[in-house]
Amino acid sequence: MTTQVIVLNGGSSSGKSGIVRCLQAVLPDPWLAFGVDSLLEAMPASMQGSEAGIEFAPDGGVSVGPQFRMLDAAWAEGVAAMVRAGARVIIDDVFLGGAASQERWQKALAGLDVLWVGVRCESAVAAGREIARGDRVRGMAELQAEVVHQGVTYDLEVDTTRTESLECARTIAARVG
Repeated sequence: MTTQVIVLNGGSSSGKSGIVRCLQAVLPDPWLAFGVDSLLEAMPASMQGSEAGIEFAPDGGVSVGPQFRMLDAAWAEGVAAMVRAGARVIIDDVFLGGAASQERWQKALAGLDVLWVGVRCESAVAAGREIARGDRVRGMAELQAEVVHQGVTYDLEVDTTRTESLECARTIAARVG
């Protein structure tokens, strides 16, 4: 089969977004990119800091409520519908629930050819990137660096600690059928 979806999973500031941009540049066909940040931007502001929506703790912890989960599930099904309609899609996500998060995507993407990619980065390096970005709650990168990979099964893993996004993208692109 031909790869229809690339799912990148990694913690905050692990380098997923940079890899996505490079993948779009090196892959021969056009690929749409959707990330959890896009979902958050699409949600009403009232869901930020809401028990029903999504809350970011001062230490970088993230908790999600029932309204967030409902919209997140609808979003995943919508992304899958675009793929079924003929689009090739790169998904940039943070599996806060580890294996349970992957299962949610597996359900939505059932019957599609998916390349599962783990994006790793040493927590200290990701934390440094987080500070440099200035748009994240400090502590998220360190808290998420390992937990997002727990119980998750990948076809391929890349590590951005010392490897540039373009090189990681080329490694992933070589696995795309």
